[in-house]
Amino acid sequence: MTKMQDTLPSAPRRERLPIGALIALFTAGFITTLTEALPAGVLPQMSDALGVSESVAGQTVTIYAVATMLTAIPVSIATTNWPRRRLLVLALAGFLVANLVTAISLDYAVTMVARFIAGAASGVTWSLLGGYAQRITPAALKGRAMAFAFAGTPVALSLGVPVGAILGQLVGWQLTFGLMTVLTGLLILWTLWKLPDVPGQPAGERLPLMHLLRIKGLRTILLVTGVYVLAHTILYTYISPVLAGVGLEDQVQWILLDFGILSIVSIWLTGIFVDRHHRRLVILSTAFFAAAAVALTLWSVNPIVDYIAVGAWGLAFGGAATLFQGALMAASREHADAAQPLQVTMWNGGIGLGGLIGGLLLAGLGSESLMIAVALLVLSTVVVVVFARSHAFPGDRDRRQAGEQQVFSSPR
Repeated sequence: MTKMQDTLPSAPRRERLPIGALIALFTAGFITTLTEALPAGVLPQMSDALGVSESVAGQTVTIYAVATMLTAIPVSIATTNWPRRRLLVLALAGFLVANLVTAISLDYAVTMVARFIAGAASGVTWSLLGGYAQRITPAALKGRAMAFAFAGTPVALSLGVPVGAILGQLVGWQLTFGLMTVLTGLLILWTLWKLPDVPGQPAGERLPLMHLLRIKGLRTILLVTGVYVLAHTILYTYISPVLAGVGLEDQVQWILLDFGILSIVSIWLTGIFVDRHHRRLVILSTAFFAAAAVALTLWSVNPIVDYIAVGAWGLAFGGAATLFQGALMAASREHADAAQPLQVTMWNGGIGLGGLIGGLLLAGLGSESLMIAVALLVLSTVVVVVFARSHAFPGDRDRRQAGEQQVFSSPR
């Protein structure tokens, strides 16, 4: 009897997502994005308390992005061989300290230092999320795990910032940052409990920066990421004057709610389809964004067009982080941990340049120039993605063929 039982095939074990661990990564992304964007929602109260103008107080957002861009690569190099959970917990501790100082400080210079620390912690967090989600998840569910981990960003933008703005009005901006501090402390405890540790990369195995940039397809992925985020930031930052230019300034909040809801839908759809249709989703993301930009350029006087176009933009953007991060990790393979800070730098470079370029265009040429610039930028990403099918954004067959070929471009 025992012998017969030994020969019976065991039932296949169903692969599942590590939900508890992914909740930790999701919340880390949520806190990272909300910490960055929250000052925009409480800017009037914050500027009054710090004794500076709103434009000067707005630099608390700028310095956050600058710190992320400046520190992502050097911090990643310095911590290459650190266990990943320890590194994430230290980054979360950085958020806890920075948000606590922001909550109690009434000195602008001290607040700016705290915001720089938070931005540096952001560079670490963004460099970890995608790779961490993949390394703790079964192979067939890696894309879905990344979508789960990165869902914290659109949720923070669509729900967290508006709720933070409401709390800022009801209980004050300092208590709002205090609540963020408490949430971060709880997340540290949850991370230590639920998130399994994974090792870093031995320092001797990490490729130098110039060798990383020789990985086939990597430069294309970084270029598309930077241009896409640049276009998104111009539109998201200056959507109010764009709509005001066509007499729809009283509908900005509802149109942005439309964007937020469709962004969350996009994350859900990306999680379902990304493992089987990655290239198609990247093409759809750039194409939907381009169509939305063209529609807003040509027909923004029609409110129905605005709602449809902004919804398409939300569908395009919600899963973008997962799609671009997935492309980078597939192209860089075992060097993904070293390559991710490059994408963090490009992403935040797009954010910083978007605010600057958008402001210059608005001041010099008016709101119509913003939409023309956005349309041209996004259309260029569509062209690049469609033709970059060999290494940067391959289909399944192309990916299998690329897997048998040399990973690095020949030196020039």
